[in-house]
Amino acid sequence: MSTLDRPLPMTSAPGGLPDRVTIYEVGPRDGLQNEKTVVPTEVKAEFVTRLVAAGLPVVEATSFVHPKWVPQLADAADLMTMLGERMGPAAADLPVLVPNERGLDRALELGARHIAIFGSATETFATKNLNRSLDEQFAMFEPTVRRARDAGLDVRAYVSMCFGDPWEGAVPVEQVVAVGKRLFDLGASQLSLGDTIGVGTAGHVKELVAGFTGAGMSVDQLAMHFHDTYGQALANAFSALQEGITTFDASAGGLGGCPYAKSATGNLATEDLVWMLRGLGIETGVDLDAVVATSAWMAGQLGRPSPSAVVRALAGAEGLAESGT
Repeated sequence: MSTLDRPLPMTSAPGGLPDRVTIYEVGPRDGLQNEKTVVPTEVKAEFVTRLVAAGLPVVEATSFVHPKWVPQLADAADLMTMLGERMGPAAADLPVLVPNERGLDRALELGARHIAIFGSATETFATKNLNRSLDEQFAMFEPTVRRARDAGLDVRAYVSMCFGDPWEGAVPVEQVVAVGKRLFDLGASQLSLGDTIGVGTAGHVKELVAGFTGAGMSVDQLAMHFHDTYGQALANAFSALQEGITTFDASAGGLGGCPYAKSATGNLATEDLVWMLRGLGIETGVDLDAVVATSAWMAGQLGRPSPSAVVRALAGAEGLAESGT
């Protein structure tokens, strides 16, 4: 089906929004880590290379977490080696998540140039996810970040449970700001604020951004990571756009969740975000058709329909899943 044969969002730029947005694609890592079955390494490599070819500027490839905790990503080293064979030196630019110094060692051995660390805004999730208290997590991350920066690597910091925690309930904005800024100040170049269980709302987004800017951080240093548990991810993304946020994490096909928080469902779908941004006249550099075809192909690999509304609308009847094989 050609572009002219299918609907496109009508573009109407309301003004006061960013001209361009960076989409930080997390499907291969945050998406696949929550799958019940292990996806073959070859399929993961194809997924990553297709997403890069679709124009996504950043594609987070995997995580060097211990296989005991996330067996779905136990092939991280094999995957990065395979991607190096496919992509050449460019594979080193794919970010990888590292939980600690052991994970950093593995990333360095494979020549990674971009890493991410993953902290928690709440005590309970820090204990369950990191086996550390809220304060102890910083002692774990400090040498990891320092060594990474000394080696010339870029470091991103995620902070989870920024909008709510399934065990502790509401999380005070000032607590999120204190934890997030402390993680960022270890030496990160960007802080991604995660709505891990998808309970955030548009007003809450504005309040959280204001909390960070009031603490001295700029919107350019912040990214948003929304989950669509209650169908609020796009509304929250629009609210963040109004506050000047220009980096958004998203997952192709809406894959993902969190293996340590049972109420966490899929991430904001890359295609749904691109559709909205295109309608707002905001540039992303992403080929929507190529991402839709990739997500439809991956849905076929996983044996179930894509959670993304845009993928279902554009690929459901047109056979893009077949064209992507």
